[in-house]
Amino acid sequence: MPSAETATATDTGTTGVRWQRGELILAIGVFVALMAALLPLLKVVDPSAWVAGAVFVPLAVLAAGCGARWYRLPAVAVSLIEAGVWVVLITLVFLRDTALVGIIPTLASIEVVPALVRQAVDEIIVGAAPLTASPALAFLIVGSMGLLTIVIDHVVITARMPLVAAVGLVAVSLIPSIAVPSAFDVIGFALLAAAILFLLRTETRTRNQSPARPRAGGFSTPASTSATALGIGAIAVIVAIVATPLLPTPASRAGDVGIGTASINPNLTLGDDLRKPKDVQVLTFTSTMPNVPYLRAVTLSSFNGKVWLPDRTDSTPVGRGAGFGDVPVDPEIKVEEYQTKVTIQNLVTQYLPIPFPAVAIDGLTGQWAVMPQNRTVIGSTTTVQGLSYEVITDLPEPTLEQIRAASARLGNSNPYDKSLPPNTPATIGGLARQLTDGAQSDYDALIDLQNWFRGPDFTYSLTAPVRDGYDTSGIASVTAFLKQKEGYCIHFASAFAIMARELGMASRIVVGYLPGTDTTASFQGDSVYSVSSAQLHAWPEVYFQGIGWIPFEPTKSLGNATNFVSGVTGSADSQDGTDATTSPDQASPSPTTSVDASGRQLGDDQNLTSANPASQSVPWALGALGVLIVLAVPSVIGFIRRRRQDAAARDGDPEAAWVSVQETAIDLGIPVPASESARAFGRRLVREHGVPPDPMGVLIGAIEQSAYAQDGQRWYWQDAELAASSVAVRVALLRSAPAARRWLGLLFPRSLVVRPGSVYAGSAERVGARR
Repeated sequence: MPSAETATATDTGTTGVRWQRGELILAIGVFVALMAALLPLLKVVDPSAWVAGAVFVPLAVLAAGCGARWYRLPAVAVSLIEAGVWVVLITLVFLRDTALVGIIPTLASIEVVPALVRQAVDEIIVGAAPLTASPALAFLIVGSMGLLTIVIDHVVITARMPLVAAVGLVAVSLIPSIAVPSAFDVIGFALLAAAILFLLRTETRTRNQSPARPRAGGFSTPASTSATALGIGAIAVIVAIVATPLLPTPASRAGDVGIGTASINPNLTLGDDLRKPKDVQVLTFTSTMPNVPYLRAVTLSSFNGKVWLPDRTDSTPVGRGAGFGDVPVDPEIKVEEYQTKVTIQNLVTQYLPIPFPAVAIDGLTGQWAVMPQNRTVIGSTTTVQGLSYEVITDLPEPTLEQIRAASARLGNSNPYDKSLPPNTPATIGGLARQLTDGAQSDYDALIDLQNWFRGPDFTYSLTAPVRDGYDTSGIASVTAFLKQKEGYCIHFASAFAIMARELGMASRIVVGYLPGTDTTASFQGDSVYSVSSAQLHAWPEVYFQGIGWIPFEPTKSLGNATNFVSGVTGSADSQDGTDATTSPDQASPSPTTSVDASGRQLGDDQNLTSANPASQSVPWALGALGVLIVLAVPSVIGFIRRRRQDAAARDGDPEAAWVSVQETAIDLGIPVPASESARAFGRRLVREHGVPPDPMGVLIGAIEQSAYAQDGQRWYWQDAELAASSVAVRVALLRSAPAARRWLGLLFPRSLVVRPGSVYAGSAERVGARR
């Protein structure tokens, strides 16, 4: 018959094996959660070799951590080994040319890292989704995944704080959604939520099997953990699916540096920007142009059926001639030179607002490049915030007769994009041909389209697309827009550009700003114009042979319709009935805009939001309700846990009663170290925190009998004394705590993330001597 010591050793060894197996399962859960958090990135960066690296490096790091823990190495050693594996793999894949034997980084390897990070950040800032993964971007993604793995591994397995890890994983998964706004991904969220709930359940089960802390028998951890996990999951789903869409749009987008700044989203999702209740002045400018110019920032030529994508052509440093080049026009087309001076006040973007077509820029600081094909100017390491610069433009000014004689349908000889996705409905092309039937020239056909959009059938609306679910520039949204005839600039511009391509013409979309409003001030004889964030705008352009890109203004009630002056009569073409006398790129604010008390002109989007103040208060009220729901989640989860523990204690489970006391202590900031025995902990609560000794004695006796009973034996307490003692101790602890600490512990219980006996629950040095 084996001795008691032999039985104890055998039990401890068996428990240790179970503990190590639990850690292995926990590591698998960490890996699954990391992969779930990585999924949204596939929508932002084109999948390529970086995906394999982002999977293999975390897998290798976690395997190294499991191996180190199998040999019972200290936590610091585990993290150092994982970091070493990460360094070796990253060096082998990305830095082997400067490394010793390909795996040991040298000083030269370290010097390469900042350049790779800067290049990757530049690609993220300047590029548009989906990005092509360059070596620098792959280095940033794979390296970051390795670092994140080390951190999550430590937080979950070493520190036993899975909820803290969950916050980090959710934050990582949200970054791609913030950078590229899109519809809520229910499947991706469900996968991540399932992985996090698996971590919570596995961590709780393995924690109670620790060889350093024998399981006290009886407490139904699987059932209790499952109930808690299901409660967390249910609340999280409700908040994410119901409350999140109700939250108001924040005052600043990703890329903004603070409240009061604006940005330009190159992915053509302008609705959120235009619906912002706060309007700020983004820039002021003066110009020698006879009509106030639009200021363009981003050019979008590629259309994949879902979104118009910003151009990503070769660029050269900004400079007259080599960077921009001359404006190519036929010799008979008149070209005039103008100067525009721009000062940026509250705008954070890498795209420089300039009039078109620019041929030179003076006054820029930092590194700037120009795409000669579309004259878009992009900052590689800086933003436009605080800049003052002067732009020289050579503006072609064809007569009405000249543009009517020019062709916009050049067939295969047209060097610019006129393609459409194969799923484009035939009804859009049929409608375009029907509306332009009888036009005498390509220009007249486009004017027919412009007049139709600006006519009485259409309505400018920021709310209808959101309400009816077509708030994008894709084929599906354009089809719905043409049917409902309500929308804002991206719908008008996208529909016009698609119809132009259906007619065989090269078209594109430009994002920038409407001409602005006159401030009544002047500088060197030129009027000063102010441009606000509410005047962010999108409009289409069509390419004419021998003249270049001609902008049109199909958006109802904004700007002026495009028209040209006759070279014979001197009068302007005004087929739409407007009294316009402007050249194509010189549209001015529409006469239909209103004026506020200070005399400043308001765009249609501002009229919509200011006309009904109640419409602004409702989203904010719903947002406040959502915030309150989120803030209430910790206290609700804590309440559910206490109810489950009390129920288990009434059924005779001493560990449930004991854990509820430990968690209450943690909530109140009382140390609960693993090195302190149950008897020493109980005496300290009696001595220092006013806990009555009798109920504390009941709990100590129960937990000691349960902990040191023979293997397989379970002690049951058949009356309500155990649960009553647990409640009495918890009440005494709450009463002895200061009011602020008591309420903080009830509303935001630390025990949800700091587990009893973990390294963050307190140290033995902070408590009294054990007796």
